[in-house]
Parts: sequence; C-alpha cells; structure tokens
Amino acid sequence: MGRGRAVTPAPATVRALQDRLLAWYARHGRELPWRRTTDPYAILVSEVMLQQTQVPRVIARYGPFLERFPTLADLAGASLRDVLAAWLGLGYNSRALRLKRCAEAAPEGLPDDLERLRALPGIGPYTARAVLVFAHDADVAAVDANVRRVLTSELSLPHDLSPAALQRVADAVLPRGRSRDWHNALMDYGSLVLTARATGIAPRTRQTPFAGSPRQRRARLLRRLLEDGPLTPAAAAAALAVTPEACRETVAGLAADGLVVEGDGLLRVADP
Repeated sequence: MGRGRAVTPAPATVRALQDRLLAWYARHGRELPWRRTTDPYAILVSEVMLQQTQVPRVIARYGPFLERFPTLADLAGASLRDVLAAWLGLGYNSRALRLKRCAEAAPEGLPDDLERLRALPGIGPYTARAVLVFAHDADVAAVDANVRRVLTSELSLPHDLSPAALQRVADAVLPRGRSRDWHNALMDYGSLVLTARATGIAPRTRQTPFAGSPRQRRARLLRRLLEDGPLTPAAAAAALAVTPEACRETVAGLAADGLVVEGDGLLRVADP
C-alpha cells in the first residue's frame, strides 16, 4: 500500500474495534480535568496546552489558567505579560500568544462549525476538530499522534499512510453519536497501551532535545523579562551566560514569535 492509497476497513472489523475500545475506555479511561466540561473555551485551552506537552504538566497549569482567565473575553482583555506569566512552565510560549489572538478574534464565543473555527487565528485543523468533538460531541474525526498510532496498529495500516488517507479512515470508523467517548478511548488506549515503544510506530515528527537548545534559551530569557522587567541586551546576555551574538539570536527568535520587542536600548515583553 502506498501513502495515499484508499484504505477501507471491513464493517465487521470496524464494529469489533469500536465495541472493544469503548468497553476498554468504560473500565480504564483516565479522569482528566478537561473531561469534566463541555465549555468550548475550556476545551480549546486544554487542546492548546496539550500540544507537545505532557499531561501531568498540563494538569498543573490548566485549572489556574482558567481561574485567571475564565472566559474568552477575559483572555482577550488581558495583557500579554499576564497571559505569558500564567503560561510559564508549559513551554512553547508562542502558543499562549496564539490563544490570546484567538480570544481577541472571538471574545463572545467560539463558533460551532469547522469552517468558522478554522478561520480563527491559531486554530489548526486538528484543534478545530477536537473542539467540536469534546465540546459538542460532533461527528467529526480528529487525528492526533495517539489516534494515528491506534488506528494504524489495530487496522494494520501502512505506517507511512498520508495524513489525508488516515483522515479518511478515521472518518469511516467513527461511531456516530459517540464521538467524544470514541476519541477519549483512542487517546487513552494510545497513551496507556499502544504506545510508540509497544507498537514501533514512530511519530511523524520528533521534538528536538530541550537542554542547551535555542528553545531553552528563549524560555529562560522570557522568564527573566517577565519576572524582572526590561533588560539591556548586555544584561540579558549575562543572565543567559551566552555571548552577545548568541543573545541576539535568542532575542530574534522571541521577536519573530511576537513575544519580545526591543526599544530605547531595552528588551521587554511585547504588549500592544
């Protein structure tokens, strides 16, 4: 089978998989805070936080973030400094900025259809589908790394099946009327049973090591700016224990993400 070749699981195979995974989920499903709500905004926050971040770290930040910004309007009206301060420790800080930009575009509430959700800043195809699934129990399929691994393993799909072909499979095996439970089951089964190590199914992309990386330096500098206020470039380089040239590269990365600006000889968090 090639990457884009059509794959159509047999109906009996699909029913057996649905029954088995939903029964497993009823017994072993994880109790997670974002599964206690159907508020689209709270679901969106969880989905953005969970991107490339382990579940325990998200659990620690999810509740406090929503207490600080309980609605889209609260998040839209907050300063970027406050949003980033609430985000510290989750990493990939540009996600916080994208989440705030989304809130600014829809402060009265998120739309409940795929096309209008996709039109909002910072919402990609998976996130839009996930909001519809977990907030509205919509009959759409959302494919993340766990869903891909479970479907690939259970249905003996090619490991290199294209995203479009895999999406078609996910659409075909979705049990109508039970989308929320089905996706929770797939994600938990992939996290707890059919792991990458157990299946040998490698993720499409891999995170680069964090220690010593430009990403780590950007995170350290942003934390210093949030905690200590504006810094001169020389003070920033000293705080990072790097050369001025390396500091300039770090600042450039943060500036490109829209997180830091430089003016009057000082580096500061980029607030409008």
